[in-house]
Amino acid sequence: QVQLVESGGGLVQAGGSLRLSCAASGSIFSINPMGWYRQAPGNQREMVATIFSSSTNYADSVKGRFTVSRDNAKNTVYLQMNSLKPEDTAVYYCSAGVKRYSFDKIEYYWGRGTQVTVSS
Repeated sequence: QVQLVESGGGLVQAGGSLRLSCAASGSIFSINPMGWYRQAPGNQREMVATIFSSSTNYADSVKGRFTVSRDNAKNTVYLQMNSLKPEDTAVYYCSAGVKRYSFDKIEYYWGRGTQVTVSS
């Protein structure tokens, strides 16, 4: 099996920064893509940022403020969040497309989420 474990959430004032991490473990041949999604109360889960090899994609609402990166040796994806706004408050989930073997199809896994709260 594959597990994703997020860390780094918390409470921060508007304008502050947080860095989220997500480490994948288990039977892994390759991981692509990796990414971050978020869900605020009453809202649908939305894509925040994804990274496929070295190619990145961001939601318009976070462009210029958030940066997604990965460490392939550690099977870890990061989300550096700067200039945080109250509207960034949500549970942030890590997602990864994993091939467990070279001949396997890609399966998508999710972490349990980490709370990010931005106070005004």
